Amino acid sequence: MTSGSLESRRVAVLMGGRSAEREVSLHTGEQVAAALSSFGHIVETIDTAEPTFIASLQQTAFDVAFICLHGRFGEDGTMQGLLELLEIPYVGSGVLASALAMDKVMSKHFFILAEIPTPEYIVLHANESYDLEGIVRAVGPKSVVKPANEGSSFGMSIVHAPAELPAAIEMAFAYDSHVLVERFIPGVEVTVGVLGNDELTALPTLEIVPEHEFYDYESKYIPGMSQHIIPARVSTKVAEECQRISVEAHKVLGCRGMSRADTIVGEDGTVYLLEVNTIPGMTSTSLLPDAARAAGIEFPELCERLVSLALEA
Repeated sequence: MTSGSLESRRVAVLMGGRSAEREVSLHTGEQVAAALSSFGHIVETIDTAEPTFIASLQQTAFDVAFICLHGRFGEDGTMQGLLELLEIPYVGSGVLASALAMDKVMSKHFFILAEIPTPEYIVLHANESYDLEGIVRAVGPKSVVKPANEGSSFGMSIVHAPAELPAAIEMAFAYDSHVLVERFIPGVEVTVGVLGNDELTALPTLEIVPEHEFYDYESKYIPGMSQHIIPARVSTKVAEECQRISVEAHKVLGCRGMSRADTIVGEDGTVYLLEVNTIPGMTSTSLLPDAARAAGIEFPELCERLVSLALEA
């Protein structure tokens, strides 16, 4: 067992699942399982798409579960609720925080109540008519359209002119019954990881420079399709504000263990919070592990620390 690790634990790594992010989840789970095994833990990988996965959790006395599920049925509070019922401690945020962070509309409400700057937006509902001119008046001619409950940029598009709105909205509705249309903020995309339960640590700022127009699925998961610049190329004052907002968002939603906040630094230096991820990607191209590495925390140690935080909580 690696020096400085916890005593050996029996860990269930939950991966795969049924969301659109299944393949990413499998990759994340494999890397997390290898990292925890290197610390001497007894690791069992469980694909939650299998009908027998609940029985697998019940048949073994697991000390902790490491949730490597992205998107629906994993990051949205459902798996967290199951683990609560099974009385198995788990890595990451609880039921409510997970559900709130996954729902981009509900989390926006909380950000506004906490006076955290976030781009103007409107919400559209399936089977209800909408006013294109009203949307443009509310958020401007250039906007971002995305499903309220989806990850990895599935169903998301940037609208450059009002004529593009109907197709973008239709695509987003293919993924969810609620769609968010948000003002497009030109600027620098900066993400900040947060670690901890009661005592929180903001990781270094990370600037995302995608090869495509925005940080889409290929930019996230194909090596070479995006640059991760640490620290972000912003002023010290702006970097500190990105970290402050990320920690505040973590608190406002009631997150624990880890989170990663995505922000945009506008051309005037204003920092806008876009969303919070409660189960960030943990692959070789993922953002949180890169930021942790810049803070001196290698990937196996990061996984080990998250297990420790889960047991502490």
